[in-house]
Amino acid sequence: MISELPEKPLACWRGKERYGNELLDCLTIIFKSGGCSWSKCRMCSYRHERYGEQSCDALLSHLRAQLAWVARENKSEEYRMVKIFTSGSFFDPAEVPPAFLADVAGAFRGKLVIAETRPEFVQEDTFRGFIEGIDDGTWKTPLYCAIGLETSSDTIREKCINKGFSFSDFTIAAKTAHAAGAGVKAYLLLKPLFLTEREAAKDMETTVQDVVPHAEMISMNPCTVQRNTELEFYWKRGAYRPPYLWTVLTLLKNSPVHMTCDPLGGGQKRGPHNCGTCDYELVSGIRDYSLNGDRDLIGALLETECGCRAEWEYVLAREKPYCMPLTR
Repeated sequence: MISELPEKPLACWRGKERYGNELLDCLTIIFKSGGCSWSKCRMCSYRHERYGEQSCDALLSHLRAQLAWVARENKSEEYRMVKIFTSGSFFDPAEVPPAFLADVAGAFRGKLVIAETRPEFVQEDTFRGFIEGIDDGTWKTPLYCAIGLETSSDTIREKCINKGFSFSDFTIAAKTAHAAGAGVKAYLLLKPLFLTEREAAKDMETTVQDVVPHAEMISMNPCTVQRNTELEFYWKRGAYRPPYLWTVLTLLKNSPVHMTCDPLGGGQKRGPHNCGTCDYELVSGIRDYSLNGDRDLIGALLETECGCRAEWEYVLAREKPYCMPLTR
């Protein structure tokens, strides 16, 4: 795993993450990889962050250089959890050479690892091998498989997101991960393209109920408009608005389980926002709630007095579904 290339990951940062009743120091890494094999989601710009076509050995060299940079810049004793992302799926052998999985397992042995992947790459043998590499007995469940399910509605996932797999694919992958000794984390998307605010909220409520039996962790991601995406095309033409923070708060308050949420771009035009006056306080409170799980905090935030609440309520009551012609 030795590399002399001064190559950095797409992103790498430290923070805190809630795990059960603990707050853990966490290292998050987004590796630049061979690229997402699907690469068709309407809202995702990460699929553009990839190396050009090259040999497996060359790709492995790039990834090892990034891992070496991470090890140099972050002392192992200063964090207990590692979250791993790539341009697509960490366990896709075409995107991440299998030899690199062993490198990562060795680098983060003894850490609690959360790694993102599409369901088709959840293979019991691969997971067992990776767990064997990272497990030193510290954690009952040393690996969590994170899947961007987005919604339990196959129709919304196909038409509004173009994700390329079904809810059944997710449940099968969750069963496989559990059989291998891994846990499951589900990422859910609030308000994909073509949904009204009310439709998006109803879909999230249903999705959480559907996902609880299959995932130990749930994270709600309010949609953000990323550059060079189909979603941005509609947003620039006034055909899409990111979700209101009022909607985010309501869903967190009513969720049957603790659901984390980090509103990326919160308070900005491209991210989940209200009017600009109350946004900072609400975004800060949502992030605090993700760490402390205090439902009373969410309740208090929902009582915040701001004129835009009436606008949000009007939108929920009056906004009409997106209509497309059935024929040309």
